[in-house]
Amino acid sequence: MNKLRLFFTISLLVFLNSCALFQKDYVQFDEVLNCPEQTTANLLAAQNQLGYLSNTDTLACALTALRKTEDVTLRRSALASRLCLHLAERETDQNKRERLADEGVGFAETALKLGGTGDGEVHYYLAANLGLEVREHITLAINNLARLESELKQAVELTPDLDDSGPLRVLGMLYLKAPAWPNGIGDRDKALDLLVRAGNTPPNPPLNHLFYAQALWDDEGNEATVNRVKAEFAIGEKLLVEGNWGYNKEVWKKEFDEFAKEFGQNESLDK
Repeated sequence: MNKLRLFFTISLLVFLNSCALFQKDYVQFDEVLNCPEQTTANLLAAQNQLGYLSNTDTLACALTALRKTEDVTLRRSALASRLCLHLAERETDQNKRERLADEGVGFAETALKLGGTGDGEVHYYLAANLGLEVREHITLAINNLARLESELKQAVELTPDLDDSGPLRVLGMLYLKAPAWPNGIGDRDKALDLLVRAGNTPPNPPLNHLFYAQALWDDEGNEATVNRVKAEFAIGEKLLVEGNWGYNKEVWKKEFDEFAKEFGQNESLDK
């Protein structure tokens, strides 16, 4: 038994060291020169506060520290993958954005290998990063549909309320935007079911209403449907303007503006 434990410990250390030695083409942050010293204890204590309300420098410093850590608890968690997603969503350079998202996928894959398979957050941020990474590449996006669906379905099963119903919301949009059978997994009925569930689960962020409006609009229905689309859009717009959504607000505003042009809602959101 002791030999087995020793073998497992050695194998785990070799795996972690190999991850640290295999340096990807990481996006570098100038801000890390002024970062406070980060310890495992500090990162664990602050992990729930590191999110869309955090400034970019804080997230960059935390991610830089996580790139170096060999702490199994941190590597098995979704924290690094989540930080990659937040930083990627704020990045205006497509190449850097995709590299950050790819790094987030890698962190999540490491977490799964270390036993994080039962953590819905790991599956969710793996899928979110993967979706962002392949978004501008149609062939890659189509080739990864099955994997995206699998990861999101596990997240829905394990932690449907995560990120204000994020797994429900993102899986719903995947079914809405993906090509339909036999070329893909697209299914509008599944999309609507998931987005209705997301919209009925408080707290209810702006994106839940925006995505539901998009699903209704996709139906190309009658005037009553169009009125429902506008009503959902208006609710989401109001929540976006009035709520404290941190750095997500700018990202979400772009999505609202793009959809507004699509269905003829010309009034721009307040900043």
